[in-house]
Amino acid sequence: MQVSKLVISLHQEILVDIAFDIQSSLALIGQSGSGKSLTLKALLGMLPKEMHVVLKYNADFRLIRGKTVSFVPQNPFTALSPLTKIKKQFFSSTTRVRELFDALGLEYALLERFAPELSGGQLQRVVIAIALESKPKLLLLDEPTTALDPDTKETVLQLLQRLQKKEQFKILFVTHDINSAKELCEDVAIIKNGKVVERGKMDDVLYNPKQVYTKTLIEANFANRKFRI
Repeated sequence: MQVSKLVISLHQEILVDIAFDIQSSLALIGQSGSGKSLTLKALLGMLPKEMHVVLKYNADFRLIRGKTVSFVPQNPFTALSPLTKIKKQFFSSTTRVRELFDALGLEYALLERFAPELSGGQLQRVVIAIALESKPKLLLLDEPTTALDPDTKETVLQLLQRLQKKEQFKILFVTHDINSAKELCEDVAIIKNGKVVERGKMDDVLYNPKQVYTKTLIEANFANRKFRI
């Protein structure tokens, strides 16, 4: 999927002006306020009406939220209804739900439980299952491992890799966690103040960054022991 133009403005102030190409999996990395979340919301059609969006893309499908495009949010603890059984939060057939539960290592018994009864890792895997039940062509990930402990984070990333190979969807992974992006994505685009300042293959950009801003992001992750050489 190639987005040839995405411009988001508010009262004539341009907030985001970027283009990107998702061959298989692309990480969009930047500091808070760089325009990552605005980009996701624009692709999902979730921006407020006062924001003007120009979106042009070349693809063999329309961006239809819940059908061709699905979304995994940052916080699994607020993503599901706490008063509805897990099984009632799916809309597809039992066969499809069980297929996804098998792929994600989830027990069928969880379908009879409520969200507060599940652990963070179980909740996030259920959210991923819900996002994938319609067999989308594009999966948008908004910091999906932030609320998870390191071991659970690793498990979720590995499951996403396996599912992508099996289900053949593209990934746009919005994050500031470079190490997670490195594990999941082939390509990367670095965003600053609503503009892409560097892009390329993940290893090329991470090990040979050309922009000072990119170097700063990498050094910050390394200092926090997030980025593994």
